[in-house]
Amino acid sequence: MVRVKRSSGHVVGDSVTVTGELLKRLARQTELRRRDARGGIHLVAANLDVLGIVVAPLSPAGFIDRAIVAARASGLDPFVVVNKCDLGTTTELVASLNKTYAGSVPIFPLSATMRTGLTPLKEFLSKGLRGAFVGTTGVGKSSLLNTLCPEIALRVGELSDYKGAGRHTTTVSTLHALSDGGELVDTPGFRDFGLVNISAVDLSSHFPGFEEHGAVACRFGDCLHRSEPGCAVTALVAQGRIPSDRYQTYLELLAEVETEEIRSRTRGWRN
Repeated sequence: MVRVKRSSGHVVGDSVTVTGELLKRLARQTELRRRDARGGIHLVAANLDVLGIVVAPLSPAGFIDRAIVAARASGLDPFVVVNKCDLGTTTELVASLNKTYAGSVPIFPLSATMRTGLTPLKEFLSKGLRGAFVGTTGVGKSSLLNTLCPEIALRVGELSDYKGAGRHTTTVSTLHALSDGGELVDTPGFRDFGLVNISAVDLSSHFPGFEEHGAVACRFGDCLHRSEPGCAVTALVAQGRIPSDRYQTYLELLAEVETEEIRSRTRGWRN
């Protein structure tokens, strides 16, 4: 066994060669990064194929959209897991998510605690791919991993009094093999998913719900879906085929991304 220092630059999912006690990292195929509320950038995992976005009642608004965009921009296929479906309040959440994301990403409603609804997810994950679950603290990621990989026995914390958010029970990312094939990375819970190195064009290309509708496509490949001529998205919004609230959510994220692009250029000038 070789001990890996936190400052080594290696992250879970890295492929390495080992010579004695020396690790040499091989080229990464994919990297998943996020920005926290303080502006810090964190590399979540490397060499992933899929990203599971775990949500439950009281999950913060905007988390799914950011995670889907981050996954797609990183070359990962995202999917949504709706946990705690044994709670009555989850029924409305599942209906809302199906209305918003069906056709964009796979959605798996289940209850890790009651062990219901797990079969479709297990079949999805059994294709021999490497994935990770991301989700804010309290959505039951550790419970879900315990159900899928009983041998890891992750500690599950009680909910705090603050908005029902769970305590952080996972502090480091770890990789686990699934009995039916494939691998899962457990990542520490976090309350935000700020986008990292995502351009306005990236957002316009990967925002869920803006996928091409049949033969409908924008005239320009770098269309930002705002006021460009021949924009298929604004036309679909006008026709009611893309809900106006989804379009407004996109515009808000676009403003956020463009602001960060300006800040990045400003930092570059100062340096």
